[in-house]
Amino acid sequence: MLSELLTTGVFTFMLLFVRIGTAIMVLPGFGEQYVPTSVRLGIAIAITLALAPVVGPTIPIEPSQPLSLALLIGAEMAIGLLIGGVARIIMSALHVAGTIIAFKSGLAYALTIDPAQGVQGALIASFLSFVGVVVIFATDMHYLLLAAIADSYTLFTPGAYPPLGDFTQFAVEVSSAAFRMGVQLSAPFIVFAMVVNIGLGVLARIMPALPIFFVIVPLQIWVGFLLLGLTLSGIVEFHTSYFEERMIELLSPV
Repeated sequence: MLSELLTTGVFTFMLLFVRIGTAIMVLPGFGEQYVPTSVRLGIAIAITLALAPVVGPTIPIEPSQPLSLALLIGAEMAIGLLIGGVARIIMSALHVAGTIIAFKSGLAYALTIDPAQGVQGALIASFLSFVGVVVIFATDMHYLLLAAIADSYTLFTPGAYPPLGDFTQFAVEVSSAAFRMGVQLSAPFIVFAMVVNIGLGVLARIMPALPIFFVIVPLQIWVGFLLLGLTLSGIVEFHTSYFEERMIELLSPV
């Protein structure tokens, strides 16, 4: 009796941990590369222990066949990856916006390691990505991410295989929407660069001997920083509202 109880408890904990651990691994803020692995593991275990008494009764019986067990674990991983991956893709809109801003402001050559994306990118893109993560915790929106993990057990019942086709379609829609959002956030800089390029073309025709690169580029950089200072709060606020809406939409019942 005791051995059966222990086996059931271990299986319940393992199945919960698969979904929660996968989500924590890729969630913005929790799954960043600069967060120690032990901290991420501790957070995943703590959330699993907190949800086990509530979600435990809904966990199916352990399958007797290894293939069925593997499919069950794979389904839980897919659900966790969807929750964390969607949040990560939405956050990438700031990286897209920062990259466009850097190109349009003449700062594309200022590269650094983006702590949120884990790749080398433009300095402004890394700055916006880091600001986005800070705003998530400053506005207590990280509780929304944790609530998304808990609510996923209501939307996606443990033991039921998720609709992979719908998952793929939703991921494509979120990716395209995130890229579109990044372009929209950087729209003032696109207009600014268009005006500057048109002016440079006219100036080059009027004064061919003028060293345009040495005269215009410093001015372009200064105006880019000024424009960033004027639009930074709006960019962050607009993206934060968009992030909240899409995460709520993800877990809304169809």
